Amino acid sequence: MKKVKFLLFTFVAAILMSACGTTSVVPITGRKHNLLVSDAEILSLSNQEYSKYMQRAKRSSNATNTAMVQRVGKRLASAVETYLGNNGMASEIQNFQWEFNLVASNEVNAFCMPGGKIVVYEGLLPITQNEASLAVVLGHEIAHAVAKHSAEQMSKKMRQQYATQIGGAVLGQVAGQNTAAIATAIAQQGFSFANLKYSRDDETEADHIGLIFAAMAGYDPAVAVPFWQRMATQSGGNQNDMFSDHPSDAKRIAAIQALLPTARQYYRASGYAPSQFVVSKTGTTKKSGSTGHKFKRR
Repeated sequence: MKKVKFLLFTFVAAILMSACGTTSVVPITGRKHNLLVSDAEILSLSNQEYSKYMQRAKRSSNATNTAMVQRVGKRLASAVETYLGNNGMASEIQNFQWEFNLVASNEVNAFCMPGGKIVVYEGLLPITQNEASLAVVLGHEIAHAVAKHSAEQMSKKMRQQYATQIGGAVLGQVAGQNTAAIATAIAQQGFSFANLKYSRDDETEADHIGLIFAAMAGYDPAVAVPFWQRMATQSGGNQNDMFSDHPSDAKRIAAIQALLPTARQYYRASGYAPSQFVVSKTGTTKKSGSTGHKFKRR
């Protein structure tokens, strides 16, 4: 029996290795992950889901806030593309066709689909309170797309499915099932990107990358801590979708605080930081003059 189990394990391992996919490097963090789903497959699905979502969504009638979302989004997108172009990842830029929408909904949420389709719900704006905090949120969501977390989650499900199918099916019929596995994984996922739940590790990585992207775009990273504190208070036990499979509030905020010295370096280099830019003893950023761009609610 032990020999049979060993042979089955070896065979499963061989099949998984034969469908090893493509190794991808995550920007900023440098983490390597292996993806079984191609960019073309992900983008095709994302565009389909985005079109379906926008057909039933109600766009915000608030022109001021809509313009703010688009302004912040475009500035982030420019910073992301500049970073990719300057760090040997220029080929990744073609995967993004950026769109920024503000949707009429009281839900406190935002998302970015693979390909750069970004949606912000109106209910988020009273929590962000300023453009820099909005940039922190959008940076986080964009980070999920740039780090290919959707493809990574799908790849994990596919590997699980491979193991299940191989373990329970006739071993001689396994060959050539890569396409079928992709189709089944997609069907099981339902692939609603707006509601896709990521792992704690992915959420932490998106916090990290997103904070750096926001700083690169010239938004003060120090606002991230009070923003996430407001989010923690508002969530009332972390039931909001933005906290799906998230690290605890305390761990999330502590991790962001630890990243602030690095993020401030990118902020200073962005050209947007005020000339008088000092760090207080408490670790908060103090600026002379500007207090940030407040959005106006109607």
